[in-house]
Amino acid sequence: MSFQNPVFIPGPTNMPEVLRKACDMPTLDHRSSLFGEILHPALEGVKQVLKSQAAEIFVFPSTGTGGWETALTNTLSAGDKVLAARNGMFSHRWIDMCNRHDLNVEVVETPWGAGLPVDRYEEILSADTGHEIKVVLATHNETATGVKSDIAAIRRALESAGHPALLYVDGVSSIGSMDFRMDEWGVDVAITGSQKGFMLPAGLAIVGISPKAMALVETAKLPRTFFDIRDMAAGYANNAYPYTPAVGLLNGLKQSVEMLLDEGLENVFSRHRRIANGVRAAVDAWGLQLCAHAPELYSDTVSAIRTPEGFDATRIVTHAADIYGVAFGVGLGEVAGKVFRIGHLGSLTDVMTLSGIATAEMCMADLGLDITLGAGVAAAQESYRATTRQPALAAA
Repeated sequence: MSFQNPVFIPGPTNMPEVLRKACDMPTLDHRSSLFGEILHPALEGVKQVLKSQAAEIFVFPSTGTGGWETALTNTLSAGDKVLAARNGMFSHRWIDMCNRHDLNVEVVETPWGAGLPVDRYEEILSADTGHEIKVVLATHNETATGVKSDIAAIRRALESAGHPALLYVDGVSSIGSMDFRMDEWGVDVAITGSQKGFMLPAGLAIVGISPKAMALVETAKLPRTFFDIRDMAAGYANNAYPYTPAVGLLNGLKQSVEMLLDEGLENVFSRHRRIANGVRAAVDAWGLQLCAHAPELYSDTVSAIRTPEGFDATRIVTHAADIYGVAFGVGLGEVAGKVFRIGHLGSLTDVMTLSGIATAEMCMADLGLDITLGAGVAAAQESYRATTRQPALAAA
């Protein structure tokens, strides 16, 4: 592996030099007013990225998994019923966490490559006339399969069923890179991490909690100490944490949200969509298919690419690392060995992406797949040339 090459895994993502420097700072007293000048702008910036006016933001020294645990333990009690679909590795892991916390999980088994089953959710919620289901869990962007689900449609299903359940959304590989509308979509808890759209090292669990979810905190009975948002809120009120914070990462987060907002969120989303379209054009030129079952499900942050039957897709990832010093993502869970993943999120440009496409192409050719060198690169080039604003050329 080479430090000089960009990575094409779906997180951690490439880090802009300005953010790396923001994290690399001298020690400061985290109980001083200086820390407050880092903390509060970071929290407010996250709120804007989530497109929320009402949410309270909590940032823990952890990862997205810690964000899941924060959501569950602060709002639920053992035996509470939750509804979830298993359509990929990360929805599977969230379900596993619920089971370990003695929650009653109704699982809708869903093909890996499909989106969340909105119609089935609505049927189940409509049949739950006693309103036993307390929370609906949703993975906005399933990182293992490159599948984006329609969160607004899930909220509409809840409303159509007249059901009061809360909506908790894993946005770990979408928030900061793809459009996320916490208030508009009626999301009660939004969860992400520092290492993807925010372009930072892993180490921060970022959680937005609606007033409706905040109202459950005092009655929730699941044990919590490190992830107790009451302690965190009390610390914030005094420009502090209930324990030692990751000051450098928080300073990076403050800088990161400034960068995203300065670029303009719609521009950020457009950039990711454009880059993803170039990857998809390359996949089509290779004669391969995505794991996602339909175009409306295609993720703008990660593409899981199916290889021919009988070919171990992990060989591409290993070969890229060993021979070319480039990192791609392996297949996980039910699609292990069947797909390799190209992450195209965070700090990435068209030109950087072309290098990843070219490397994947070389690896597949090296390993004997029927790939014409240059086909995917050319297709991506055409896609980028057609969608990137270019200055007007002077008349000859």
